[in-house]
Amino acid sequence: MSTSRAVPMSLCISESAARRLAERAARDGTSCTALLDRLIREGVDQLDHPGIVFRGSMNDRRAALAAGPEVWEVVARLRELDGPVERRIEILGAKSDLNVSRIRVAVAYARAHGAEILERIGRNRQAVEAIRRARARVTATPAGPSAQDRSTRV
Repeated sequence: MSTSRAVPMSLCISESAARRLAERAARDGTSCTALLDRLIREGVDQLDHPGIVFRGSMNDRRAALAAGPEVWEVVARLRELDGPVERRIEILGAKSDLNVSRIRVAVAYARAHGAEILERIGRNRQAVEAIRRARARVTATPAGPSAQDRSTRV
C-alpha cells in the first residue's frame, strides 16, 4: 500500500506488456496504474532483498520469504526472544526449520520497511486478542437448556 502522493509519469511499454497489464488489472479488479505501481514497488523490493516474495490480495500484500513464512512472522518470533539480534537469529534458526541466512533476509527487509512490519504484527496481536476475548465470553456464558431438556418440558 502506497502512502506517497502520485507523481505523473509517462512510460512507453511494449504492446504485449500493455495487453498483459490490462488483462491482469481487469482480473484483479483494479486499474492498470494501481497494478503497475504495486509491481514496481514489489519488484524493486525483490531486487533489493533477494529471497523476498509477496503474497495476498491486491489490497493486503505481505512480504514473505520464498517458500517460507511471512516477514512479520519471523520478526514477531525474533521479538519474543532475548539477547542481541544476532543471538536471537541463531536461536530462531536452531528452533525452527529456517536457515539463519533466510532469517537475515527477513530482518533486512524489516529494517527497510519497519512501520509496515510493526503494523502487521500489531494487527495480528489485535486479532489474537479478539479471538481470546470471544472464547472467554463463550466459555463464561452458562449453557442454556439442551434440546433434549426443551423437548421434555410440558
